[in-house]
Amino acid sequence: MKIAYDAKRFFQNSSGLGNYSRDLVRMLSQYYPENQYLLLNKKKTEKGQNILEREEVKFIKTSKGKFARQFKMGIDAQNADADIFHGLSGEIPLKWNHKTIKKIVTIHDLIFMRYPEFYSFFDRKIHFWKFKKAAHSADLVIAISEQTKQDVMHYLGVSEDKIKVVYQGCHNAFKEFISEERKKKITEKYHLPKHFILNVGTIEDRKNLLNVVKALRNENIPIVAVGRKTNYYKKIISEIKSYNQEVIFLENIPMEELAVFYRLADVFIYPSLFEGFGIPVIEALYSETPVITSNVSCLPEAGGAYSMYVNPESIEDIKAKILFLWNNEAERKRRAEKGLEYVQKFNDEKIARQIMAIYRKILSL
Repeated sequence: MKIAYDAKRFFQNSSGLGNYSRDLVRMLSQYYPENQYLLLNKKKTEKGQNILEREEVKFIKTSKGKFARQFKMGIDAQNADADIFHGLSGEIPLKWNHKTIKKIVTIHDLIFMRYPEFYSFFDRKIHFWKFKKAAHSADLVIAISEQTKQDVMHYLGVSEDKIKVVYQGCHNAFKEFISEERKKKITEKYHLPKHFILNVGTIEDRKNLLNVVKALRNENIPIVAVGRKTNYYKKIISEIKSYNQEVIFLENIPMEELAVFYRLADVFIYPSLFEGFGIPVIEALYSETPVITSNVSCLPEAGGAYSMYVNPESIEDIKAKILFLWNNEAERKRRAEKGLEYVQKFNDEKIARQIMAIYRKILSL
């Protein structure tokens, strides 16, 4: 079997869609090396080089020209004799030739429909058109959560029998043993507090970090926030100055070092207003760090029964849950142990098996 992928995100995105793309190809090539995995993009980058070293993974440079991703990538896949084309980020090409090829698209979320205020008018219209076109043109849609499945049905008008839910996993770095020496080295390198709460994700309105900062006024609990800054960051800085809180902001942390941050944290907090899935929650659970996250969208799917849930709009609820875990080491340990058991449902082999079953079934139709 030959599977071609739109590898733009694989080669160009450092987190989010990039991690999903790289992890998917890595898992499939590991557990099903008898197939060929074709990565189509205009150029290679340093991202995912270890995956490209595998014999069954091949880079294919797409044809040149304007809008080549939309009008030439699909034909490039057909000319490479691919059996399946898998769009990994809500899009598939618009143009194809006469050769038979099955089409699959993964849709991660439709946040631009639920929270239009976070997007420009132009971006909303373009996203909606591309996602709807891809969902209806594809032979099958993969949704990364039950929440996303429901949104695809509601907003894009796709029938339920055309959608399969396959959860995401996370990078192996979060599953590996980390020595005390390594922890000490990272603590010293980034001047981390001995005890702290960790938040990972873009510093933007939807991720809702400001409510965490407000919840911890005068509580003397350090926060370490790892993520790209947006204008929302200025609101947080203004709040911090008012109460002289200890909040450490960091960006562009390598995955192997970020994994240490999770292990060092006492609590992981992720009070997002809405997510398609919430990979940081999975990363924290694999890292044996207790999780506090929102009781909305797909986050309870990701967090399981032993994470703690808050109303992300309620500063008092966020504060109460943080203080409960922060002051109760035994409870943190219990939830971390149970969370590690739960998160095994997102392990690599299970996800690879589910995706491969989809590929085989669609080829048989």
